[in-house]
Amino acid sequence: MSLDQKNYYFNEELATLAPFPSFALNRNGQVVIWNDLSKRYFGYSIEDFSESTTIKDSLLSTFSDQSWHRLLHRKEMLRFENVQLLTKKDAITQGTLIVTPCFVEGEPCILVTCLIDEFFKRLDDTTQELNDLKNGLLSTFMMVTLDSEGFIINCNQPFLKTSHWTPKRVLGKTFWQLFPETEESLKVTETIWRTLNSGQTWQGEVKKVTKDGLLYWVHLTAIPTYSQSEQSYRYILIEKDITHEKELQLQLEKIAYIDTETGLMNVHRLENVVTEMIEDERHFSFVYLSIDKYYTLKELHNNQVKNNLIVEFTKRMKIYFQDSYMARINENDFVVITPLGEWFIQGFLTYLKQNPIYDGNTAVPISISGGITRSPQDQSNFAQLMKASLATISNVREAGGDNIGSLSNATHKAINRKSIIEKRLLLALDQQDLKVLYQPLVNNHTGKIIAAEALVRWEDEEIGVVSPDELIPIAEETGLINNIGSFMIEEACKQAAEWQKEGFDLKVSINLSVREFRDKNMAKSILNILSKTNCPANLIQIEITEKFALEAEAETSIIKQMRKLESEGIVFVLDDFGTGYASFRYMQLLPIEILKIDQMFVASLLQSEKTQRLINGMVQFGKSMNLTVLAEGVETNEQRELLKDYGCDAIQGFLISKPVAESEISKLLKNEK
Repeated sequence: MSLDQKNYYFNEELATLAPFPSFALNRNGQVVIWNDLSKRYFGYSIEDFSESTTIKDSLLSTFSDQSWHRLLHRKEMLRFENVQLLTKKDAITQGTLIVTPCFVEGEPCILVTCLIDEFFKRLDDTTQELNDLKNGLLSTFMMVTLDSEGFIINCNQPFLKTSHWTPKRVLGKTFWQLFPETEESLKVTETIWRTLNSGQTWQGEVKKVTKDGLLYWVHLTAIPTYSQSEQSYRYILIEKDITHEKELQLQLEKIAYIDTETGLMNVHRLENVVTEMIEDERHFSFVYLSIDKYYTLKELHNNQVKNNLIVEFTKRMKIYFQDSYMARINENDFVVITPLGEWFIQGFLTYLKQNPIYDGNTAVPISISGGITRSPQDQSNFAQLMKASLATISNVREAGGDNIGSLSNATHKAINRKSIIEKRLLLALDQQDLKVLYQPLVNNHTGKIIAAEALVRWEDEEIGVVSPDELIPIAEETGLINNIGSFMIEEACKQAAEWQKEGFDLKVSINLSVREFRDKNMAKSILNILSKTNCPANLIQIEITEKFALEAEAETSIIKQMRKLESEGIVFVLDDFGTGYASFRYMQLLPIEILKIDQMFVASLLQSEKTQRLINGMVQFGKSMNLTVLAEGVETNEQRELLKDYGCDAIQGFLISKPVAESEISKLLKNEK
């Protein structure tokens, strides 16, 4: 017996009586000794191993080819930690393998002692914590380990249960085989693999496929790790099954996207479909159909027609516009997305007349107003298509209804410009491109400047000058009027304070809308700006329109805010007097101190005796209410003198000055001294 044989002599009886599962392999990997504990814990008997079925194909099937080769041919003791061992019942247990070279009956062999993790309790706290954490993860999440090439080398029981794989079948499969064979899935898996190979963790929701082809969803965390024993990277996939949550989400989305009465898409789903079609550069007609006088029809006909009117209308729409997308926008409005031509779309009105909906033996007289907008020729996004359609339908109804019209060139240009203005206005507010000009107001008796009206001006590098008459309605519609108002208030307060520093006690007027005052904190915001800019409240005048006044009359919260500002010294001006709503009740309720006669009356002052009597009456009315009367749009001395004769207190207009920069106002004030 050689020295090596003496050092590694193996006593078979010791292996048989060992307190751990132990077995011996020859250099070909055949089992030559298998103790009772191995049979008890792993379920295999020595007869289960043959030349065709080795232990590498069963108990040690998680071993990589490299690890298997090292186990068989190592000439010194070796330790393999965290090894997953596959039992005969396809269960996985974890442990450490102690590998010792030995001789059995004179032949070189390998003795393998299995230290099963569940048999031991470690004393080292840190190690135990890590072990507990690992066991917690293994019992809670699905886990799969990949080698550096993406082959599966380990997995746990929760993964096997969900994926319907068995260890024998899944070990050796590739990472990509766990996912559906779709283009979308391929993109996702390639992204995950690139992320792992760059040494980073990937996290997200992915769709996977079971062994038998069923789809399921998981939340996946893929982590790159480095194996010291293998001296290569491994990748651990930690997964949580979220299939139930995903199915519930899809059901909720279906409910959210489908009109339950008709089965058509709703407006939310329609927007998604239209956006996708635009992104794919597809050409289509956006057909908006609205049933005229719908509620009158429901009222005039019996309950059965009430309930079936929409359903029957939808049936006819589906038959006529086959292979087109359809959506219900609200109770009596619909949209059809179709590649069909205008003549065919307009033929739907004839089809409805030929296939009427009946109330008993009487046909229900359905009238349709519709609008056809083409994409991308007319409009290029969903919001624009909707706006263009509604504008077209409004024109159709003004012309009597019962027609499906298309966008006129004038409307098309107006909507396009409006859309551009909306976009550019956001940018202008962000970059503070708006400017403030000031138009002076003078005392009509002394000729002295007593105030200046702050006017917003905007000249955009892309769309040119945008007049206030065009800007303000768009700002009100989009809600950006509040942003413009805040900007104007602050600029006006700064300028009023600056003029006061220069020795000019000049009031500044600001135009504000009722929409801004619906903010319950509007008065507080104005007072905060006054404080921040060190501007006395009595230097600020707020101009409101008759429409504002009429709406404020019905809203006590607005009146309270106006009263609060009045108590601080701010003056309210009723702008455009005579052009709005004929109601004088607000003159009693609102704190108005100045009446401003609109320029449309002043423009015809010298041409019409009737206008002269009207303006004289306005001035006398203002005087009777103890109000200061101001006339705007004064362009000639004749107008000025006539207004003076009527007793008009102040004037504003090109005769005095057009709107100018604050520096020009300062020059005018200095010239008065």
